[in-house]
Amino acid sequence: MTRKQKRLAIIGGGVGFLVLAAFLVMFAFSQAIAYFYVPSDLEKADVPPGTRIRLGGVVEAGSVKRSDGKTVTFTVTDTLSGVPVTYTGILPDLFREGQGVVTEGTFVAGSSVFVADSVLAKHDETYMPKDVADRLKAQGVELSGKETIK
Repeated sequence: MTRKQKRLAIIGGGVGFLVLAAFLVMFAFSQAIAYFYVPSDLEKADVPPGTRIRLGGVVEAGSVKRSDGKTVTFTVTDTLSGVPVTYTGILPDLFREGQGVVTEGTFVAGSSVFVADSVLAKHDETYMPKDVADRLKAQGVELSGKETIK
C-alpha cells in the first residue's frame, strides 16, 4: 500500500466515522422530540395515540377536579377549543384555574383524553413569546398588546 492509498484510507475512515456519529445523534434527537401544540392545533393535526407531545394553553375555569390520591383532571384551552387532561402527581404551586400551563404526555388510545406525566405552570400570562402571540392573533384571539417579548 502506498502513502497516498494509506492517506485516502484514513480520510475515508474518518469521514465514515463522522457520518455514523451524525446519524446516531440525529436518531437520538428524533426519539426525544416532543412537539408543542395548543388545543386548536390538535383539531387539525393527526396525532396518533402514544405519540409524546407538549400541550399548552390555559387551565379552563371550573374544570379542575381532584379525585382520591394525587389524580387531577382539568381542561387545557386556548379560548377556541379545549382538551381534557389527566395528571397523577404533585402539581406545581402556581397551578390554578385561568393560569397558563404546559403539559407533556400522550393521548389515550380510543379517546380524546390527554394523560400528562409532567405539568409546568407558567408564572404570568402578561408576556409570551412573539411566535405564540402571532399564532393566537392569527386564530382570532384578541391580545391587549403587552403580551409579546422580543
